Amino acid sequence: MDIETTDLPGVLILTPRRFGDARGFFSESWSRRALADQGIDIDFVQDNHSLSARVGTVRGLHFQAPPHAQHKLVRCGRGRLLDVAVDIRRGSPAYGRWTAVELSAETGRQLLVPAGFAHGFITREPDTEIVYKCSDGYAPETEGAVLWNDPALGIDWGAEAEPVLSDKDAAARPLADLDTPFDYVPLPWEDRS
Repeated sequence: MDIETTDLPGVLILTPRRFGDARGFFSESWSRRALADQGIDIDFVQDNHSLSARVGTVRGLHFQAPPHAQHKLVRCGRGRLLDVAVDIRRGSPAYGRWTAVELSAETGRQLLVPAGFAHGFITREPDTEIVYKCSDGYAPETEGAVLWNDPALGIDWGAEAEPVLSDKDAAARPLADLDTPFDYVPLPWEDRS
């Protein structure tokens, strides 16, 4: 497993090795032992899978608050997407900063989005599938969102047309209105140099 840092401390790009031949490829997309050996010891308890039919579908920026905060390990099962993480931990040196990484079925890259970060994505191809592991189950009473196109964040989504949004995402509030439920505590893997 190749592990890269991003410009947002704590958010990592994980690229599993692929073994291919004329039939296709095999990849171990997640290994608790391999990641724990790198100081990333997360107990994932749920897998989610969503399909976005149209290019330019935006989902996010979502989070779950404690006590059901979630670390997520996100990958693209089919198609291509731009995955975004925003640091919303009060007191973090990176508070309000974001990073974006293109994920595709072709590359197999994954993004580790820790608890305390809002997460979202925009699809780049039709029928794009996102598959992600979560460290806690879905708890609707703790879910929250930050407005995906908050001008204060300045996220470059690269949308080529009017994005496809849910009513809930379109009505999300900007980061300045968020009373964040997260306080900054450095993650064990945050300072990977």
